[in-house]
Amino acid sequence: MSSTPPYTSSEQDSHQQSPGTGSPAARPRTGRRAAALTVALATVAALGATAQAAQAAPAQARAAQAGPAAACRGQGVDPDALIRYESDIMIHAPLRTVWKLQTDVERWPDWQAPVLTMERLSPGPLRPGSQFRWTTPAPATPTTPATTLHITSTVQQIQPNSCIRWSGPAVGAGLRIDEGVHVWTFTQVKGGVRVHTEETWTGDQVEADVPTATEALGWGLEQWLSDLKTTAEASSCR
Repeated sequence: MSSTPPYTSSEQDSHQQSPGTGSPAARPRTGRRAAALTVALATVAALGATAQAAQAAPAQARAAQAGPAAACRGQGVDPDALIRYESDIMIHAPLRTVWKLQTDVERWPDWQAPVLTMERLSPGPLRPGSQFRWTTPAPATPTTPATTLHITSTVQQIQPNSCIRWSGPAVGAGLRIDEGVHVWTFTQVKGGVRVHTEETWTGDQVEADVPTATEALGWGLEQWLSDLKTTAEASSCR
């Protein structure tokens, strides 16, 4: 899941593929940093709020483009999901710094304002099967009330300093995402790290309004990447 404002850097590129992990398959199914899931599960909270016109148009344009699917140990996002967004960013910081920020989940609230609380449910380093529960606010929309989303993420695949994939539901009063699947990859390049992320959502409620849900998801991922870049680059300068 990803955290986002209502429903991010000049070096940032993003785009949405047709529903699917690694392929443009689709299935015929029917719905301030305040919020989100991407997760980025990542970042969902502003599921129903709309971004300002100047911000929404570029986000929609980026989401319409296509690109290669992200994967961790051969596994990607949901290939049948109707709601999908992907993006990447260049971070001028050491790989170890970026990786630690992203995988030290207990400290997410320190640098991500939309993450209200975080609880590790499994001790030790993250590994397949590790779980963590976190919350993020979601504002009211024409079809859903304002609520706080409770997200339970389970790590499915992880490769140190390379990639991580987690999934899980997000549930709040009057709002539910049945499953979000979130993949992150980290590639060391000249001058820093290229971070790529991709996330899908499934569930009848969010699939009832795919464009709005996709916009919310995109907002969350863009904000997450921006916060990660800002924090990592500031840390590397100390």
